[in-house]
Amino acid sequence: MTTAGTRFQDAPNLSVKASDASYTYRELGPRGDVPIVFLVHLAAVQDNWDPRIVDGIAQQRHVITLNYRGTGGSTGKPRASIEEMAQDAVDAIHALGYDKVDVHGFSLGGMVAQEILGIEPGLVRKLILTGTGPAGGVGIDKVTGISIRDSLRGVLTLKDPKVYLFFTRTENGKQAASAFIKRINERTKDRDKKISVGAFRAQLKAIHAWGLKKPIDLSKFDHPVLVANGEDDRMVPTSNSEDMASRFPNSELRIYPDAGHGGVFQFHDEFVAQALEFLQA
Repeated sequence: MTTAGTRFQDAPNLSVKASDASYTYRELGPRGDVPIVFLVHLAAVQDNWDPRIVDGIAQQRHVITLNYRGTGGSTGKPRASIEEMAQDAVDAIHALGYDKVDVHGFSLGGMVAQEILGIEPGLVRKLILTGTGPAGGVGIDKVTGISIRDSLRGVLTLKDPKVYLFFTRTENGKQAASAFIKRINERTKDRDKKISVGAFRAQLKAIHAWGLKKPIDLSKFDHPVLVANGEDDRMVPTSNSEDMASRFPNSELRIYPDAGHGGVFQFHDEFVAQALEFLQA
């Protein structure tokens, strides 16, 4: 078992079996409180989390980063719907022995987190939604085209596509992108398996369907919700964050200046402080 002083780059890869699949995860931080489960973005595995955010929150909270079915070291066929991904997460959380958790979902993970509320609202205590949008949100059905174009751009420029997808092209954005890429590569041993092409395609299909889905009535959820994003999100337009915050009855909104989809990574120190204050309130 990991200890409170373990850094994310050193946390071991663990697994838990739920239904017909085995889900890989990492955990760190002090035990004894309600854990916070991190659900990651499109095409990502555990190594794509910003270690400054995970380590920062784990200084005070028990953090669990969870892979989806068929991604990273998790077994099973990748899901092609947000609803199925959410049910998998619910099953994995219960298999870990928890009946109450906080959830942080970034981008795709925020969509999965919202669906968890619909499946089992009593499982969630507090919800943090970053760089994400609601079902039927503006521009979410365009994520596939943006992702493919910037992935090709990354290949042509020999850069990680997240440089273009997550950050603005201002000087501040470029510097933040470079620093972020360095941070997510700090772990050199026991790195997670990269996502497969099949899993990437399945996730794109799931996001596209989410963008075309009938909006969910968010007003029925009285959970405390923290919504955060950059002011210029190209992937999931920032207006979606403002829309979600207005529709949840008990929400807070944080918008970071000169920042894009990865605004919480660019402003990781501020975000960690705000997240901890929110979780402890």
